[in-house]
Amino acid sequence: MPSWNELVEEIQKIADPKQGVAWLTAKQKEWLEKLSTKRGSRNVLFYASGFLQKPQAAPIFLQIAPEDINGFMAGLHGMDYSKGLTIILHTPGGVTNATETIVEYLHSKFTDIEVVIPTYAMSAGTMISLAANRLIMGKQSQLGPIDPQMPIGGRTVSARAIVDQFEQAKKDILADPRTAALWASPLQSLGPALLMEARNALEYGETMVARWLANRRFKGDPNAQKLAADVASYFNRSDAHKSHGRRINCDEAAAQKLDVIKLEDDQELQEIVLTNYHLATLAFAKSPCVKFIMNQLGRGWVKNFVMPALPNAPTG
Repeated sequence: MPSWNELVEEIQKIADPKQGVAWLTAKQKEWLEKLSTKRGSRNVLFYASGFLQKPQAAPIFLQIAPEDINGFMAGLHGMDYSKGLTIILHTPGGVTNATETIVEYLHSKFTDIEVVIPTYAMSAGTMISLAANRLIMGKQSQLGPIDPQMPIGGRTVSARAIVDQFEQAKKDILADPRTAALWASPLQSLGPALLMEARNALEYGETMVARWLANRRFKGDPNAQKLAADVASYFNRSDAHKSHGRRINCDEAAAQKLDVIKLEDDQELQEIVLTNYHLATLAFAKSPCVKFIMNQLGRGWVKNFVMPALPNAPTG
């Protein structure tokens, strides 16, 4: 199995950038085929974002977005749906509604889905992971909280934080009406409509994930509804996690009764997964690609983003 350094050395020998991209594509197909064989001839789909290599790209290019359903449809075309699906997932998250569309589409095609997380499957990526039958994670892998983020004044704020702020204001004012003047400005800047939107967003995501968990991970368990609701609530609790970017590792995921296979228990599987991941990071570093979806047959979908040229620097 090639190491990261060996892959870098190999592609650096290719002078023509187009030939380098062709080499990466062929290598990615080769290693996705290896994963398919390793997992019992299952279908394999790799969804990857270059958010680590191209943070300067607009979020819509890097996050899970509505147009991604086109990539999933292209990637699943021609598959034998009876064999189950293994998804390698690397994403910072994205739009909840787009995530719902993707998951419902996947569920309509496959009765068995497993998600492999080489490093990051955050936010909406965690939602997709919770919709699977099982997870495959290493010590370096991480999920994250699923609490929705809402745009306010050019920045994003946790929907839970908005609700908590209103609840704290209510508590303070009831205890001492004089604090109403202190709360007037922040509450006016948020407005009652935003409070309702935040509550709806929290309930929408948590209810949706609980339904997926009950129908997949806990299917057949007499306590499926209760187990699913508890897990969805845990991942939606920003008051407990404190940060939307908090790391939830494989042990914590397993403690929530998720079915977690540890990469370290199978050296060959670990090397196949990490080689696929390394090839993806090279593709983002060596090409305009910011996001791709690819299956073991070499079919898929690519999103490119070309950075605008910087103006000439002034000379002294």
